[in-house]
Amino acid sequence: MTDRNQTLFDRAAQVIPGGVNSPVRAFRAVGGTPRFVQRAQGAYFWDANGQKYIDYIGSWGPMILGHGHPAVLEAVQKAALDGFSFGAPTEREIELAEEILKHVPSMEMVRLVSSGTEAGMSALRLARGATGRSKFIKFEGCYHGHADALLVKAGSGLATFGNPTSAGVPPEVVRDTLVLEYNNIQQLEEAFALHGKELACVMIEPIAGNMNFVRASVPFMKRCRELCTEYGALLVFDEVMSGFRVALGSAQSVYAKAIPGFKPDMTVLGKVIGGGMPLAAFGGPREIMRQLAPTGPVYQAGTLSGNPVATACGLTTLREIAKPGFFEALSARTQSLVDGLKGAAAAAGVPFSADCQGGMFGFLLLPELAQNYAQVMTSDSPKFNKLFHGLLDGGVYIAPALYEAGFVSGAHTEADIAETVRVAADVFKSL
Repeated sequence: MTDRNQTLFDRAAQVIPGGVNSPVRAFRAVGGTPRFVQRAQGAYFWDANGQKYIDYIGSWGPMILGHGHPAVLEAVQKAALDGFSFGAPTEREIELAEEILKHVPSMEMVRLVSSGTEAGMSALRLARGATGRSKFIKFEGCYHGHADALLVKAGSGLATFGNPTSAGVPPEVVRDTLVLEYNNIQQLEEAFALHGKELACVMIEPIAGNMNFVRASVPFMKRCRELCTEYGALLVFDEVMSGFRVALGSAQSVYAKAIPGFKPDMTVLGKVIGGGMPLAAFGGPREIMRQLAPTGPVYQAGTLSGNPVATACGLTTLREIAKPGFFEALSARTQSLVDGLKGAAAAAGVPFSADCQGGMFGFLLLPELAQNYAQVMTSDSPKFNKLFHGLLDGGVYIAPALYEAGFVSGAHTEADIAETVRVAADVFKSL
């Protein structure tokens, strides 16, 4: 039988760099042939060969309700009939903004854009414009999109700034980017002592999803807030991945429970707020957001910002997940998956650690949870590749890379979780 996935991949490689339009899809990290998706429904998708998989990527997070949710589908179809794009304001943009602000009280105003990268780079520009400062801190292992100033790896020492991660990014573009170790309080304090009065912001994923699943410790986050307040820098939460995914109030609501009065100064959102359509946002207090054009000097614009079809998809998604009991059920289902995987690994004697929050999870082939990127890098990559392909052969699709988080949706059933754990148990025995 002809493998249509391979045929399509070979064809794609002739017209698309690497055969894919986003690098991780190419399976370079794990080897093998990417699965080309034909269709998806609920918690599943089917590839070009007609093979069915339990999907734990969910478009890298947005599909929190599962694929093809009836209410979302109806809203998108209705919106499409009214028009694809206008380049003029619509009432639904206001409704989506109001829905976002209702659940994330740290924001008083929000600007809609089309991608997480766009939201992240715009938030950084606004932070610089609002403070009149240029330097900023980010953390190794946190991904904030592929804007030049944010595509940076750690420098050679604390007093030096980051080095470009990508070709095509001139060193002078990242000279004001200071890259620190995640969850390292001492390094954070030293960086503020050296550069505090020059810092526009600290940008952080409160729960990182691009070095697998690594959460900021409560003491570390508390210190981030304290130092930003002391030195007049803005604390910018990148919740593109964690926003409306780990809790209805996003990750910042989780930290607010542990740190009285806690809130970031600005928030970057994406993925879930678009429900699978290209839509993202950034927001904060009125005094900061009014620095944006047309009311302020910081310029930002986008032809497709607030797209009417995307806002219909996102608005309906947010209203569905806000229904009573949704997050409790989602969290329980995700915890059940994590506990099952832990048990299966333990039974097979495989070093394994896992964590989750809401509908987001991650695991590493390490005996203890990682606290930063360097620790994540010590995980057994060859063994993960075997695990990935074993799960794939068993009809379970997880991220084709060691450094990515996973996602459970409201459509996953107890039977899906049980089948996933059963397949994983068999694979663990072979590692």
